Amino acid sequence: MKQPNENQLIYDDLIYGRNAVLELLKSEKDINKIFIERGEKHGSIKEIIAKAKESKIVIIEVEKSKLDSMTKENHQGVIAIVPPFNYCEIEDILKLAKERKEEPFVVLLDGIEDPHNLGAIIRTAETAGVHGIIIPKRRSASVNSTVTKVSAGATTYMKIARVNNLKDAIRNLKENGLWIIGTDGEAKTDYDEQDLTGPVGIIIGSEGFGMSKLVKQNADLLIKIPMKGQITSLNASVASGIILYEVVRQKKNQ
Repeated sequence: MKQPNENQLIYDDLIYGRNAVLELLKSEKDINKIFIERGEKHGSIKEIIAKAKESKIVIIEVEKSKLDSMTKENHQGVIAIVPPFNYCEIEDILKLAKERKEEPFVVLLDGIEDPHNLGAIIRTAETAGVHGIIIPKRRSASVNSTVTKVSAGATTYMKIARVNNLKDAIRNLKENGLWIIGTDGEAKTDYDEQDLTGPVGIIIGSEGFGMSKLVKQNADLLIKIPMKGQITSLNASVASGIILYEVVRQKKNQ
């Protein structure tokens, strides 16, 4: 079997970008080491170095070319090497809601294969107070360095469960008292006309194909975002932002 080279190993387990690395340091999660670009240290890089030293994390200064070889993305002069992302169980998400004394607020992603979309959705979900996100093992992007960078470090705080199939996850959530609401362009009810308060799971499908047939069949209700222009669909991360903040609005006003 062909062995992965050093750069491939690092790429699988890295977080890059100043905001993402800063959020990682603030979270106090495990960091193996941090690579910093050699040269003048300005702005947030100085803060990263200070926090890393405070936490006794190994800092290695390298040439920019070394960082470029570790990732082709914009690393902004800093890369942290971390253990693989630690997915949780659905029960952990529900436990968090209980600990906060809040009604469960969960997002299920069906067919979100673009890591940029996944990262953007995680970022929005974290700011909206979502307790956790559920993704399937198949037909879905996984949490990697790109997702973490796009999320601006929100993956550090968001509980994410990776399941064999969404149908079983939906059944689990229903048994725990959640209403499962799917987003579908052909639904009869607009998103702002539906009661979204209470324990709720929101399903976001891919922008190309929407929810899979089986997932749609297992939703309790379907809602849509009305389209007024010539374009008939929204980017999945934009759609999730609209729906999730409608949930926030309704919960605030209940």
